[in-house]
Amino acid sequence: MDNLLSHIKVIPRRLIKDERGWFLKVIDGKEEQLPAYTGEVYFTCALPNQSKGCHYHELANEWFSPVVGKAILKLEDIHTKEKMTIELDANTPVTVFIPPFVAHSVYNQSTVDFILCAYTDQLYNPSDTIPYK
Repeated sequence: MDNLLSHIKVIPRRLIKDERGWFLKVIDGKEEQLPAYTGEVYFTCALPNQSKGCHYHELANEWFSPVVGKAILKLEDIHTKEKMTIELDANTPVTVFIPPFVAHSVYNQSTVDFILCAYTDQLYNPSDTIPYK
């Protein structure tokens, strides 16, 4: 009979930090035991008075949920130029679905870190992250 340790896997992850905050991918879609298709799950932190994102995707759908703090999610349809903002607050959690061709950025206007949990239905592809101001 196998022991418990033969079934457990500890997978090292890379914490990416810069002056705006940090980013940590917790599921990259390539792990063993996942269903036939799984995207990625990640957390990202925006430090006070910093923006993260400022891009859109042509393929990826994303879902965002606040985990810690408050921030403003800025959205813009890149074709129609229609804009919208959504206040994200971990004390009133929501999940926001963002389809392809909608530019998005998160701005932390508070004095504490803002942490967001996200899921994307695509594996990371740098050519599908298009900068947008």
